[in-house]
Amino acid sequence: MTSETIIYLVLGGVAGGFINGFAGTGTALFALGFFLAVLEPVAAVAIVALMSSLTGLQGVYVVRREILLNKARLLRFVIPGLIGVPIGISLLTYVDAGMLRLFVAGFLIFYGGYFGFRKALPRFDRRTPKTDITIGWVGGVLGGLASLSGALPAIWLSMRPWPKGETRAVLQTYNVVILFTTVLMLAWRGVFTASTWAAFAVAFSSALVAVQIGIFVYRKVSDDQFRRTLIILCLALGLGILARDMGLF
Repeated sequence: MTSETIIYLVLGGVAGGFINGFAGTGTALFALGFFLAVLEPVAAVAIVALMSSLTGLQGVYVVRREILLNKARLLRFVIPGLIGVPIGISLLTYVDAGMLRLFVAGFLIFYGGYFGFRKALPRFDRRTPKTDITIGWVGGVLGGLASLSGALPAIWLSMRPWPKGETRAVLQTYNVVILFTTVLMLAWRGVFTASTWAAFAVAFSSALVAVQIGIFVYRKVSDDQFRRTLIILCLALGLGILARDMGLF
């Protein structure tokens, strides 16, 4: 492993770990560009998925009380998401994943750009169990089909005026479960070679430190500041998907 490879892995680990610690999502957006510069695409995606799920456990622990208090709400997202992942994988041969990513990117950019800089944040107060189930399922399908499991839940949860701990309890736990499922499927396909594990060890060690910094910042912001950051993250996620599909990084 060259010194250049190590530098890129460390930078990706720091960037992805910080945003995971702060927002509970967005690891791939911030880390994948660094990893793709020195790794094969499949290895880079596998490392991001495993790093995100393992570092995400720290964030899950931070909101463990909110998880226990809202178990039914969380399961409305997670269980349909798990059902959706294999469906998304099975659709790979029938749907153009690239076009789907561009469509999702456009929606993220529109939503994040429209609401991210407005004084009034979107609010959706009433209980919506059926919509929650649908969002969770579609997120799982998008995860299996185009590695975009967090996009739709991030938009939907940023519209809910919940305390930041309740929002994170759903988003972080959902991402950990869906991404770990992805890791298991990639491992079954033999993606994790000796070189992949070596690269993961470098990235993960730096991510462990960065995620603590992200959690520290998360604890300092207000509920509205967290929601606004999540909306801006939707914009960044959309721009990142667009840039990656255009070959800009």
